[in-house]
Amino acid sequence: MSPDAVDARDAPHARPAPTAPHALDTLFDPRSVAVVGASANPAKWGYWLASGALAGRARRTVHLVNQRGGGLDGVPFLPDLGSLPSAPEQIVVAVPPQQVRPVVVEGLAAGARCFTVITSGGSDPAEEHELAALVTAHGGRLLGPNCMGVVDTTTELRLSWGDFPAGSVGLVSQSGNLALEIGRLLARAGQGFSRFVSLGNQRDIDAADALDALIAHEATRVVAAYVEDFRDGRRLARTLAAAHAAGKPVLLLTLGRSDASGRAAASHTGALVSARAVVEAVCRDTGALLLESAGELVDTAVLLTAAGERLGRVGAGAVRGGEAAEPSAAMPALRVAVVGDSGGQGALAADTLAARGLDVPVLDEATRDAVAAHLPGRRGGGNPVDLAGAGEADLRTYARITRALLDGGDTDATVLTGYFGDYATANPDQARQECEVARELGEAARNACRVLVVHTMARDTPALTVLREHGVPVYERIEQAATALAHAARLQRGTPQPPPPLPPRSPARPLADGDYETVRDLLAAHGLDFPAAEFVTTADGAVDVARRRTGYPLVLKAMGLAHKTEAGGVALGIGDETELRAAFARMRAATGATRYAVERMVAHPHSVELIAGVRYDPAFGPVAMVGLGGVTAELLADTALALAPLTPRRARDLLLSLRHAPLLTGWRGAPAIDLDAAADALCALAQAAAEHPEITELEVNPLLVHPGGAVALDAHGVLT
Repeated sequence: MSPDAVDARDAPHARPAPTAPHALDTLFDPRSVAVVGASANPAKWGYWLASGALAGRARRTVHLVNQRGGGLDGVPFLPDLGSLPSAPEQIVVAVPPQQVRPVVVEGLAAGARCFTVITSGGSDPAEEHELAALVTAHGGRLLGPNCMGVVDTTTELRLSWGDFPAGSVGLVSQSGNLALEIGRLLARAGQGFSRFVSLGNQRDIDAADALDALIAHEATRVVAAYVEDFRDGRRLARTLAAAHAAGKPVLLLTLGRSDASGRAAASHTGALVSARAVVEAVCRDTGALLLESAGELVDTAVLLTAAGERLGRVGAGAVRGGEAAEPSAAMPALRVAVVGDSGGQGALAADTLAARGLDVPVLDEATRDAVAAHLPGRRGGGNPVDLAGAGEADLRTYARITRALLDGGDTDATVLTGYFGDYATANPDQARQECEVARELGEAARNACRVLVVHTMARDTPALTVLREHGVPVYERIEQAATALAHAARLQRGTPQPPPPLPPRSPARPLADGDYETVRDLLAAHGLDFPAAEFVTTADGAVDVARRRTGYPLVLKAMGLAHKTEAGGVALGIGDETELRAAFARMRAATGATRYAVERMVAHPHSVELIAGVRYDPAFGPVAMVGLGGVTAELLADTALALAPLTPRRARDLLLSLRHAPLLTGWRGAPAIDLDAAADALCALAQAAAEHPEITELEVNPLLVHPGGAVALDAHGVLT
């Protein structure tokens, strides 16, 4: 654990989520606002905060404060908060750092209980924490410090810099510039923000607080977030699961796609469990979408805001064993019909969709006939559908064929790709008819309760405006449309799983890094099976253990090494005393070890070596990992992660999610391994690690699984 990390059971910010859905109402819809540091100079933050506040003065009282005097838009600047006629509900602080605390103190004395601090609250984190503690001790809340402010387009609240178009996407962000980029991309797509919260340093109001408020906000249909510091990750995970349950899709951006964080890891588990991989696992289990760029986020948000409810039944009802299924690539794929102006565009669109896991199926005969009725010579009707010039001959053909595909019922979505939307650019006389067809397309999708997506080479034409007004998302590139559809389909798979509660902490065990003997005892106490073994310091002692306890063949291991195999610290299949003494001498010379394990050699037919481990993440706590193991663990990198502890069902699902899972279930006629025993071993390891947060990494490698059970052949632990 890092020096700044705190066990989630002790973290001061690991408080329950606010119980009232309106817990941050004063932040988003205050009855009065005071901007301290207001300015009439457009080059300063104080100008934009003041002018934004004044834009909502028909709804709330606005006070502007600047000790130097002046005014803006007919509103005079007052010298201090004490000069206000009444206490403001929210105070926006945009003053030099040394003035922040005095302003907050003055505001609390005046009766304010909500503070948005734009500037830094102090010279170091400790001072910022003290500032937040001061506010919360008075029953208030603090956003920031070092944030870009807050916007609620539904309540005419604009306390930030820049343009924030109105729409139905709620954004929580630790990056102000990224928020501006997302806003511009949304505006180009005909969408915008319902709410925007700039988190800043999260000294009080954090990502989970802000997301809770967006989930409860009726006007917010899609929730987006850019988070760098997850703080109490388990609380945030509960919020993500709650958003999914409430029908509010969450689109998340974060950092950590590079592998730099794993380079100095002390174990295989440390190298295989990156911060990014943990967030991916949490998003998978809670129903959130982890995306890679602002553009991808906006493309997906545009689709979900326009037609999210029409995707709601895709993949629904898929069950396994009478219970709701976990997310799985084997669940039904989104079925997509494609109609294009040309064979080439349609075929490329179909390939792009299929490459992202979407199904471009053969159409039912009735649908093919309905489509063919509108094509030249009544030929065609395959998928993709080639209009073959029929659109140019009669623009209404676009609506007729698209309606036939939407009404057919054998696909979930239709993609119209090509030229539509651009006819009026070349021939303005077609503008009216093209807009009418656009309206018919939107109505056809709404009446069929299915998704229509348009990919067009046009940009900002009247017909595209009509499409967007009728809930049809429009994209400039087919890969944008395909990616958005693929992400939307992922949201429909499985059911969200809130993170498991952490067990009570057990008394710490005396443990040195890599102490196999102590780790073995700990895991055995939790139910893991190990081969018979004893620990020795001399060759004579090893020979005695072989005679009394293990027999031959046996395994000799040098203690105190993280990667024993690479260091020459493991000898397998030792067959007699002579081999044992020779191996002991070689190992002592190679490693310098002073203590050794003598273990019975275990071999089972049809066995598979797994790696199983738990790494303590600073934000999310213990994270369990399982994958194909042995000396090839990092080479294969076939792993699955979940927050620990695990249930047997969750552990089993992790095993079956591996790319090489067929090796476990009976590959090419081999008997299946005992999945229940393997799952129980994972649960025991995860439980032990969850009870001992002082151990940052706990690993069994290899875990030998076979048709008759599971046995741990080596184990390793790393202390905080």
